[in-house]
Amino acid sequence: MLPDADELAEVLLDLAVPHEDIDELVRMGRRVMDDPELLRFLEASVETLVRDMGEIRGTVDVPELDWASGALRRCFPVYVFVAALPHARAHHRERGIPADVSRRTLADLGRNMAVYRRRHGRAGVEALRWLTHHFRGELYQLGRLQFERARHGERTARALAAAGLDVALGAPCLNLHVPDFLGPLSPAACDRSLALAGEFFARYYPEERYRAVLCHSWLLDPQLKRYLSEDSNIVRFQERFRVAREGTEPSDMEPVRFVFGDPELEVESLPRRTSVERAVGDHLRAGGHWYMGHGWFPL
Repeated sequence: MLPDADELAEVLLDLAVPHEDIDELVRMGRRVMDDPELLRFLEASVETLVRDMGEIRGTVDVPELDWASGALRRCFPVYVFVAALPHARAHHRERGIPADVSRRTLADLGRNMAVYRRRHGRAGVEALRWLTHHFRGELYQLGRLQFERARHGERTARALAAAGLDVALGAPCLNLHVPDFLGPLSPAACDRSLALAGEFFARYYPEERYRAVLCHSWLLDPQLKRYLSEDSNIVRFQERFRVAREGTEPSDMEPVRFVFGDPELEVESLPRRTSVERAVGDHLRAGGHWYMGHGWFPL
């Protein structure tokens, strides 16, 4: 199920796993392969992950190693994704997905581990369920942005139909995501990603007709315009979207998580080094709340 120690290290590098985590992961990998119970759990987890590969299932609940502790529990998902890697790559090859797109998409495992290390100072996987999209052929990194094959829910289908688009509940759509550690969210970078997405999905998923791109993010909270200049990257990103619906429940920790790296930081101690940091922190310190924005635009 897992490659040997030498090959495992190379695979982890291919997946952009932080260099400082690799030696520990290789050592623990030997333990996983030598323990029949851990190996059975690994095989069952991979089977769950790759079942119906390529189908739009949304988040897959891969079992977690709840009965272990320490580094093994935090890092066990790495072995699940490594063991599932041949399945993911085979699916990409069957679809004709270019090798560079496949590599950059699956390297989100390393980005996710870098996010975990930034917050906790140790090896671990930040969002196991999120990464299932990448390894099942549901999400692709295309330039600065990521695009997830998804289906319209009831509220978005209703909003888009009211705007004149020919969409219905369950029709295919693309969810747009903005990953960490990938440079500025510049208009030019977004334009390039959207152009790549239009070409990519028309070529490799011609049977799925995407009428719209959706985004559900704190980056679309219109309150940000109170604090940021009209030529800021975030404001210009917002202007691409039409409002699908307004967020009604406060989601204060989302911007704190993504801007500062840790949703549990004390609001009063949040730094003010950049315009975005000042916007997020000052708004919370003044007693305000942040909300998830829900936007769309036709593809």
